[in-house]
Amino acid sequence: MGNKSFFKDIYGLLPLFVSGLFSIALFYFLWNKTTSDPNFITVLEGILNIIITISGLVAVAIMFYLATIVINLRNTRNSIVSDLDKYTQKMHNFRSIIDLLYRSKMWLPGLKPYLDEEYANLNFFEVKEFYRGYSKLAIEFLQENHPYQDTENLYLEFKALLITSPKEKVVTENIRYPRHYDNAIVEKWLEHKCGSGLWYYFGYKYATYKSALDLDAVYERHQDKIMTLAQSIDSEAFEDSSFNEVFLSKLGEYMNKEVIPKLHQFQTFAAQKLPKMVNYIYALFICFVGAGVLLPIMYILLELESIIAVFSISFILGVIIFLTTSFYNFLTREIEV
Repeated sequence: MGNKSFFKDIYGLLPLFVSGLFSIALFYFLWNKTTSDPNFITVLEGILNIIITISGLVAVAIMFYLATIVINLRNTRNSIVSDLDKYTQKMHNFRSIIDLLYRSKMWLPGLKPYLDEEYANLNFFEVKEFYRGYSKLAIEFLQENHPYQDTENLYLEFKALLITSPKEKVVTENIRYPRHYDNAIVEKWLEHKCGSGLWYYFGYKYATYKSALDLDAVYERHQDKIMTLAQSIDSEAFEDSSFNEVFLSKLGEYMNKEVIPKLHQFQTFAAQKLPKMVNYIYALFICFVGAGVLLPIMYILLELESIIAVFSISFILGVIIFLTTSFYNFLTREIEV
């Protein structure tokens, strides 16, 4: 693997090496020709006019192309940000539902003080990642026999959905609703399938956990609020739903499979910088404008030394060689990425 990576790096630098060698050799040849034949400067200036024309046309084409790319990226990003805002609001509403359930009396007596006091510094992610050895408290928690019929894991999952950073341990009285969630917490929600606990406890295994999760203990006004929030998340998906185990199972599955993955996807897109292709083309634009247009014009206007003309011609032709030899490989890498 090491040898393959080494040869791949060498192959990637080959166009730069070839074009650099070509520019140096051409510069040396033209400079010798200029110093040995004073009349050659006339030929050189004729070539320089061609270089100015070619570089100017290429620079203008690149400028319009870059402008088109940026406009398209802006329109795409505006659309993505709009979708991101929509799914962020869905997540806000879901977390409000979780907050109501988290603070309700549906839990077995003693569970909340047990976890909020004895395991106050433990969060759901540490328990799920116990095998990494980051948290001794998580290992201790898993080794202990809990008298709460395994519902303590659901309670910890609810806590994980109410925090806004993987490093947070305690749920505040008033949970935060940021404009956009931090990527770190969304990635953790996605990685550990947060929300699927609702499907597991109230759907797949509800017969097992029914006696430990008393939905009737949730205040009726909170039940109504939960259903209103669910309608705000997706009116079609929860159109005929009532507050019961079937609804909660469906809600958890919807959030786990629909909302959190798309929230992560839109956040990733919105955070993306300009593609490498734009940087590559902009660098070419600078080369053509600087060495192919501005430098030759300064040479003509200020009557600079002929070495300036030799450098301009050598450099621009070297850039053209580099573009010719590297552009296909660059496109291939961009597609693979």
